[in-house]
Amino acid sequence: MEKIDLKRDWKQFYKPGRKAFELVEVPEFTFLMVDGKGDPNTAQSYVDAIQALYAVAYGLKFMCKQTLEKDFVVAPLEGLWWADDPAAFHRELDKDSWQWTAMIHVPRWITHELFEQAVHEASAKKELPALALIRMEPYLEGLSVQILHIGSYADEAPTLLRMHEEFLPTNGLVEAGKHHEIYLSDPRRTSPEKWRIVLRQPVRRVN
Repeated sequence: MEKIDLKRDWKQFYKPGRKAFELVEVPEFTFLMVDGKGDPNTAQSYVDAIQALYAVAYGLKFMCKQTLEKDFVVAPLEGLWWADDPAAFHRELDKDSWQWTAMIHVPRWITHELFEQAVHEASAKKELPALALIRMEPYLEGLSVQILHIGSYADEAPTLLRMHEEFLPTNGLVEAGKHHEIYLSDPRRTSPEKWRIVLRQPVRRVN
């Protein structure tokens, strides 16, 4: 049976270096997505979103094995983050004002019919408030700057400041999309100082 591992197959986007910022051209991928707002450390809506995403992702994995004779490794959780005032995010201020899209990368051959069936079956097994908000759609980032951060979420700020206030202007780049994070470590099994997080920012050239 064919088995897809998106993190392995697209390792240039899931395994950047940690010492220097990298410029990459990210193609269009398909994601399960849930939108929300609020501090991810305290907002129940963020917990609900993650539960719904994983329920549907694993449901799709099982269905694909049964109906398509294809299997895939459920990809890591990812997130888009932004705020009306960019400083509120880059400088870790006013987390209640943060807006986010929690998401999981899925193989492009998953159809909307399979997705809708997975949502229906997940709702029959357990009450998951965010199931009504989940969607599957393509997302294209294009030219982006990325780096691997090792450490807790709270320790990201200095790297983000270097990215936005040093690397981008020095290289004639400006922001062209939402800040993107990929969570490669399971926080339930790994201590915060060892978390591995891809930090990515879509950009465009100004020169």
